[in-house]
Amino acid sequence: MLESHNDEAVRLDKWLWAARFYKTRALAKEMINSGKVHYNGQRAKSSKNAEIGARIKLRQGYDEKEIVIKKISGVRQSAAIAQTLYEETSDSISKRQANAEARRLNILLNPAPDSKPDKKQRRQLLRFIES
Repeated sequence: MLESHNDEAVRLDKWLWAARFYKTRALAKEMINSGKVHYNGQRAKSSKNAEIGARIKLRQGYDEKEIVIKKISGVRQSAAIAQTLYEETSDSISKRQANAEARRLNILLNPAPDSKPDKKQRRQLLRFIES
């Protein structure tokens, strides 16, 4: 079994990949460089070394997570081991749950139509909008 390397410096993109936030290091680097990852409240570079106790705010799809680094590892391991590398803040968890509930309610209240309107229905919609 592989050990975590606590005494070694690990790049932020490598740590995010090892903690299984992104499938590849290239994707992790792209997310960092595009500003979707903040390290201790500031935009980070992918070459930044990850440190224990640092706060990372990252976006994944609709969700925004805020985590605290607990362990350093540059080796990608199983998901169970990867989850021990960080801890998500309670504020982050509650915000994600509230956002998920809001998205769920929006889908229930405004369901998507079964099909696109045909030509006659589009004309009726245009007449309705113009009046």
